[in-house]
Amino acid sequence: MPMGKPIELKGKPVGGGKFPLICTPLVGRSGDAILSEVQQVLAKQPDLLEWRVDFFEGIGDSAAVLALAARIKQAAGAVPLLFTRRSSREGGEEIALSEQEVVALYGAVCRSGHVDLVDFEMSNDAAQVRQVRQFSLAHDVKLMLSFHDFQATPELELLNQRFLQAQQLGADIAKVAVMPRRLEDVLTLLSATLQASQQLTIPLVSMSMGGYGSLTRLFGWAFGSAMTFAIGAGSSAPGQVPIEDLNTVLAILRKSMPRQ
Repeated sequence: MPMGKPIELKGKPVGGGKFPLICTPLVGRSGDAILSEVQQVLAKQPDLLEWRVDFFEGIGDSAAVLALAARIKQAAGAVPLLFTRRSSREGGEEIALSEQEVVALYGAVCRSGHVDLVDFEMSNDAAQVRQVRQFSLAHDVKLMLSFHDFQATPELELLNQRFLQAQQLGADIAKVAVMPRRLEDVLTLLSATLQASQQLTIPLVSMSMGGYGSLTRLFGWAFGSAMTFAIGAGSSAPGQVPIEDLNTVLAILRKSMPRQ
């Protein structure tokens, strides 16, 4: 079956080479809520956890962020942790930090050893992207460079450019997420995913969002997307489906699709 490149940590594929990986977001507002969410989510056996730190009410206190990251990582055990501050311009929560303060937080998190991957947006200033890339390289943390459009689905050529841009900027993983307005937009995203999976030298992650886009969360991996996001306790983006439903669909598709 068509597949892309697996995501690796320390030279080994995450999940023993499982494709796609299932990542569940942590979106609690308080430390206690997040830690409770971790336990609820881990019981559903995700392959990765994503801490959406822009939801965390203590994001302005870097010491509190690092302390909570340590507790999440301890609770998660062998399950890798992805650290993400999603900006409000790309669908995240409003926070009282400047972009340079966000970059500094990424540096502290990378140095801490409490996270395995970080997600940073390509729309940030080029110098800030380079800074985060330097942090991740220095501390053996994988960098996902991402692009989100919550309003529409860009043309195929632009989507291909975004995947390529992530690789050119030094990403370990390229991510593109867009909003479909019609079913044809879903096909555009899947076509871009297939083309990028054949052309890039790094793994990629893609999805359409919303109701139409939920289709890509179920079978986007067949076009080369190495990871999909599913609800463990709370949703971080429109169109995510519960991890139990996703596992059911994945089992059916894996059994039905031809192997190459």
